[in-house]
Amino acid sequence: MSAESLTLNDGSAAARAEEMPLQVRSRSFTAVVLKVTGAADAGFFASLDSLMRQAPHFFVNAPLVLDLEQATDLQVKGDFVKLVRELRARRLSPIAIQNASADQGIAAFGAGLITLQGGRDVPTERRGRAAEAAPAASEPEPESEPAAASLLITEPVRSGQRIFADRGDLIVNASVSSGAELVAHGSIHIYGPMRGRALAGVNGDKSARIFCQSLEAELIAIAGLYLTSDDLGPTVRKKRVQAFLRDQTLCVEPLK
Repeated sequence: MSAESLTLNDGSAAARAEEMPLQVRSRSFTAVVLKVTGAADAGFFASLDSLMRQAPHFFVNAPLVLDLEQATDLQVKGDFVKLVRELRARRLSPIAIQNASADQGIAAFGAGLITLQGGRDVPTERRGRAAEAAPAASEPEPESEPAAASLLITEPVRSGQRIFADRGDLIVNASVSSGAELVAHGSIHIYGPMRGRALAGVNGDKSARIFCQSLEAELIAIAGLYLTSDDLGPTVRKKRVQAFLRDQTLCVEPLK
């Protein structure tokens, strides 16, 4: 790379570097990891479709990594080509695989997937803006599954944000804007107006509940059963409420 010398009006000289047409930066992004535990058959896609119905916007256009540690049935290029095609038809964005054998890596590369090494599980947008500022740390994988823990969000959840509590309850000590989405394996507690979507018990926990100070939601769901804003009448709308399952029915009642 060369630089030219410029003479300024005051007679001094300065070196100006040529403008570069590109820049290289290192940056971390959060990806959704999908564990494949068998063949990518009709049962796999039925389960995937059911999960996406519970969180309709959580996976869309998010980078998707396929964990193949238990996917011994995926071995040849054709398997991965079909899998990638079906995922993209669902507006998912598969980019890579992990925990794959050498043969799986070669086959997946033929379908346009790269192989990633390492990585660790983290909940998406754990602390809002604070998560973006925190440096990435290298941590060893735990030997056993950690106990369920609550995820606390202290800043307003803006439109377009998705918060996922992957091991327990989600607590939001602020407002939730329209177009935002809260997803939790356990219950969801919102200490402010709830104008977006709240999906509790996404792993099938029928004992999960949703609590909020002011219910103005676009959609609420527990273990796959949901209600939209059109289903929420004046007795619960903009009220302090709890939502829960009773006899396979999603109930919403004012909190006393």
